[in-house]
Amino acid sequence: LQESESENKLDGETASDSESKSDFGGSSPVPSSDDTPEVLNRALSNLSSRWKNWWVRGILTLAMITFFFIIIYLGPMVLMTIVMCVQIKCFHEIITIGYNVYHSYDLPWFRTLSWYFLLCVNYFFYGETVTDYFFTLVQREEPLRILSKYHRFISFALYLTGFCMFVLSLVKKHYRLQFYMFGWTHVTLLIVVTQSHLIIHNLFEGMIWFIVPISCVICNDIMAYMFGFFFGRTPLIKLSPKKTWEGFIGGFFSTVLFGLLLSYVMSGYRCFTCPVEFNNDTNSFTVDCEPSELFQLQEYNIPMVLQSVVGWKTVRMYPFQIHSIALSTFASLIGPFGGFFASGFKRAFKIKDFANTIPGHGGIMDRFDCQYLMATFVNVYIASFIRGPNPSKLIQQFLTLRPDQQLHIFNTLKAHLVDRGILGSLEDA
Repeated sequence: LQESESENKLDGETASDSESKSDFGGSSPVPSSDDTPEVLNRALSNLSSRWKNWWVRGILTLAMITFFFIIIYLGPMVLMTIVMCVQIKCFHEIITIGYNVYHSYDLPWFRTLSWYFLLCVNYFFYGETVTDYFFTLVQREEPLRILSKYHRFISFALYLTGFCMFVLSLVKKHYRLQFYMFGWTHVTLLIVVTQSHLIIHNLFEGMIWFIVPISCVICNDIMAYMFGFFFGRTPLIKLSPKKTWEGFIGGFFSTVLFGLLLSYVMSGYRCFTCPVEFNNDTNSFTVDCEPSELFQLQEYNIPMVLQSVVGWKTVRMYPFQIHSIALSTFASLIGPFGGFFASGFKRAFKIKDFANTIPGHGGIMDRFDCQYLMATFVNVYIASFIRGPNPSKLIQQFLTLRPDQQLHIFNTLKAHLVDRGILGSLEDA
């Protein structure tokens, strides 16, 4: 206790724990206002608040789904740009809450440092992505080749610069507050930037790995709300009093069925199933390939228990539809915990929404709290069960080696193929 008191005196802070909670625990909530457009307010003025909220959420949901279809139509480059914009907006919303809750407006350089760290982390992650997917372009341009070769060192140097700037910005009587915000910034970067980076990685595997998971989360959110609104009676979790077991269960079955149907439709189109690749001749993204086995119809035997119910012995499905069951199940059972986590966060700091960006829905982060958790699962799922070694990337790495190293690998591979009898059969052919 004496040591703690002496530390407080050294920092110029003598507040007790209860006072500290009052200062830093969000006792001054971020004010919220009715952000519903005036046109909707007038049109729905005769409805009760419950039904007015239902109509506002419904109309804005349809508008967001329409916008989602438009950006899908515009192609992968626009999708990547939108992901980056969403990431920046989510970061801004969470950091702004930190400034408001911790009353950190006057901290020297801290708003600048937060955005600087965002820039550093994005440079690190997306620099790695550029090297992986735009290898030929990088090797063709001298400045890009140098940046690629020393990318990690440059990233570390940039972060180290920000770290030193933070240490130099420490001010007496604000030490604890500054370290609060330093941690707040880094946790925000971990949640927002890392997940958005994984979303883009999923997109490169094929637009279907981007669209189906996101659509399943959207479907589950909508159907859970619908079932809860009309049939909800049993509370699900105290963090979200409006969530009910009826909505949770109804959302689960609806999402699994939706995932199967959407996967069946999308698996028949190459523009959705083929990996997104960069064409060096045209300097543009291309989505064209021979569909893999995942996206070719196959016949499956129906279990004996279900044959008497459905009246079929076999069914023709795309293998990806089986994977979609895993994706939709996660979106329904585990995905909502991202929303519960966000609800706990907002309750901890006594705020209703992350922002007032979307009327009836809150901020961008309020809509993407489950999506970030889903992005991580999809990336892990692809790495664990779908993706194998990429021959094109191995060849790219091989071509960057010295001639003597390339010759050594060639001789080793040749000896291996001869031992297995593969090379001889190829030469005979």
